[in-house]
Amino acid sequence: MEQNILDCIIVGSGPSGFTAAIYAARADLKPELYTGLEPGGQLTTTTEVDNFPGYPAGITGPEMMMDLQKQAERFDTKVHYEMITKAEFSQEVGGVHKLYAGNKELFAKTVIISTGATAKYLGLDDEKKYNGGGVSACATCDGFFYRGKDVVVVGAGDTAAEEATYLAKLVNKVTMLVRKGEFRASKAMIHRVENTPNIEVKFHHELIGIEGENNLVERAVVINNQTQEKSTVDVHGIFIAIGHKPNTDIFVGQIDLDENGYIATEKGSTRTNLPGVFAAGDVQDHIYRQAITAAGSGCMAAMDAEKYLAELH
Repeated sequence: MEQNILDCIIVGSGPSGFTAAIYAARADLKPELYTGLEPGGQLTTTTEVDNFPGYPAGITGPEMMMDLQKQAERFDTKVHYEMITKAEFSQEVGGVHKLYAGNKELFAKTVIISTGATAKYLGLDDEKKYNGGGVSACATCDGFFYRGKDVVVVGAGDTAAEEATYLAKLVNKVTMLVRKGEFRASKAMIHRVENTPNIEVKFHHELIGIEGENNLVERAVVINNQTQEKSTVDVHGIFIAIGHKPNTDIFVGQIDLDENGYIATEKGSTRTNLPGVFAAGDVQDHIYRQAITAAGSGCMAAMDAEKYLAELH
């Protein structure tokens, strides 16, 4: 007989993972959570969180994750600062799923995947230098801080068009940098951009550097990739909107993913195509991508897992 089969293993430690842990622990599933390489997930790279209910004065991303972790641990969730490197899922109802943390083999009746997604960046050193000081990958998270100021949005798809039109309501002016001669966005989104007077689109332009004082953005350094002419744009915020990559590499070939690599879940639930495997948060949600929606789906996943286990007996 295999050693120590757990009721629930949670893979990932953002708002969805920790919320799942709180609910699973309170349901007496004795969950064990594996944080992955970035304990706390994307929120740990967010300086101020002002839009999560219950924090009237706002809170920093890392502090909020510590709060969620403490709450999960209060109900005896075991947190492991390790990464799950491989998964072998059972296809059968009531089957045992096998996960690997390095050389360690783990067995569980249910698995909640909340590995999140990673914002894609251009790869400039300046992006890291000014992250939290004016460089962001989320307009709905950080747009508020740039009220009445000028910002740049980098990207050509629906994400970029949405970020630009959202920001245009808050800021003085949005300059969009589009690498090619046209958008990749849907027609509807292109029309929204074209009909927004304070958005200026620069086609054939790329961001090549960022300048500022005290790690705060003051200028975007751009190049016209047709003429090779360099120029600067005075801005306080630079939003990189070239998409997200869901953290699903270790699950490829085992679980149903959509065309962009996000885990496919049944409508209105967190169930995947595999019995006893559930997905919550940004790893299965490329639409909302907020801490509060991730937390909500973490709650759903724990309840779905509890129901699944109850039906086995």
